[in-house]
Amino acid sequence: MELQRKLTRRGHTPEEINSALVRLNELGYLNDRSFAEGLVRRRGAIRGPMALSAELAARGVDRAEADAAVAAFEPAEQLAAATRIAERLCAKRAPASYREVLDAVGTKLRRRGFSSSIVRAACRTVLAGTSLHTEEAPPP
Repeated sequence: MELQRKLTRRGHTPEEINSALVRLNELGYLNDRSFAEGLVRRRGAIRGPMALSAELAARGVDRAEADAAVAAFEPAEQLAAATRIAERLCAKRAPASYREVLDAVGTKLRRRGFSSSIVRAACRTVLAGTSLHTEEAPPP
């Protein structure tokens, strides 16, 4: 366990570490599933599923737990988040064409971990001038 290694490196005794880990487990602080779900909920507004999955892996969350949490991030929620980001990115200067939106905004959305289909749908939505803030998102 990563926490155990960190505490050992910082000079804590095995008894102290075991005692702390038992107490943290009792309090529910070492629950990967809960952590993963919370991270996806909080960061889903600014990151896509691929970036969230990578972030969870980097934080040492078990792959199965990470996959389950990211799977709960529905495509409609992904599209709404990507559209809000695209709207902010296009707010200063309205792009003239779909290709311009895709070039300017699409690459940024891809770097944030959104799939190509979500990126294309968000760019089409922004170009059309419609918003998904209160509507249900159409399938990508």
